[in-house]
Order: sequence, then C-alpha cells, then structure tokens
Amino acid sequence: MLPGTIDEVAADIRDRGGDAIAVRCDIGVESDITALVTATLAAYGRVDVLVNNAMAPTRGLFDDTTNDMWDESMRINVRSLFLTAKAVAGPMSEHSSGSIINISSGAADPNITGMPPGYLTYSVAKAALERFSTALAIELAPLGIAVNALRPGAVKTEMTVHELGEDYDWTGWKTPEAVVPALLYLSGQDGGGFTGRIVDSTQYETVWP
Repeated sequence: MLPGTIDEVAADIRDRGGDAIAVRCDIGVESDITALVTATLAAYGRVDVLVNNAMAPTRGLFDDTTNDMWDESMRINVRSLFLTAKAVAGPMSEHSSGSIINISSGAADPNITGMPPGYLTYSVAKAALERFSTALAIELAPLGIAVNALRPGAVKTEMTVHELGEDYDWTGWKTPEAVVPALLYLSGQDGGGFTGRIVDSTQYETVWP
C-alpha cells in the first residue's frame, strides 16, 4: 500500500499555498466521476483542465492473465477516459476552452519492441489511450477543447519504487517535477491551439511544441 490519503494530499497542497479538495472516486464508475465533476463545479465554478493519470498497473504473462485482470485494466485505463471526457466536455464547452491531458507511456509506441514480458495488457491499454486522444481531439476542437496524450518517460514515483524496489538502478530516471513544464504547457491549450498530439515530456522545448 502506498503512503498517504487524498485528504492528506489535499491538506499538503493547501499548506503550500494552493487550493484543493479531496473527493473519493473510483475512476471506472460513472456515478463517482459525475460526483467528482459536480463537486469541482460547486467548489470552483468551472473545469479548465482534466489530467487522466489513474492507472491499473496490471502485469502478467499472457498465459497467466485472466479475463478479470484484462477487464479491470480496460475499465480503469480505457473506459475511464471515455467517462471522464464525457463528464467534463459539457462544462468546458460552456466557456469554449479546456484541456484534456491523458498520461500515456512509451509502452504504447509500436516502434518499441523491447518491452519485458508481462506488459501485454498495459501496452494495449496505453495504445488505446493514445488513439482515443487523437480521435477525440478532432471532435472536441470545435468546442474549444484540446486533447493530447503525454508520455512522461521513465519517472521515479512512489508506485515505481513500490514495484521495482528502492535498490533498483534508477540511473536516467526523472523525478515527477521534471514532467511539470510539459504538463503546464498542455494545460494552457485549447481547441484552437496545440491539440491532437502524442508527445514526450523529455522532448518538451526541443522537439515540441
């Protein structure tokens, strides 16, 4: 179990001078997502940015992957994209601007053939995320909403440490803070700007925008 709760994280943000609310949400349940957006609108009056970063880190060799494992990954990693975008598109379109950022992975890249065994389900989910992003961007651009997929690269997070162990060779891995500049740029976009793209945060300000 990873440390911290949503209430502790929200409190830490407020202690640092920011503003945050904590809302319990199963990202694969439509009513939970509706409640999340409703609470956000009640607190702030509008929704400007959606970052889809929730993930079910399903791992397993093909022979060992059950139907339930596959379905849970698609529920959390893919179906949630549809549900969250549906929930925020209306509020965003009311002020003709907004940005949806879906966090992807190099595992989605068809040119990368060196993924270790056990990443089949994860790779398929991230590939679906990227295709969802580029296809949805075309439909939401007229409403003023940008949709992009961001590959953060290798990032040392609480989850990766939990999976790989503190003694893992972290050479070349970035900290979460390294992703922030790219994320902030995408957050400031709308349907008339930078949209429908799959980009890597490590290439920000060199290869793109």
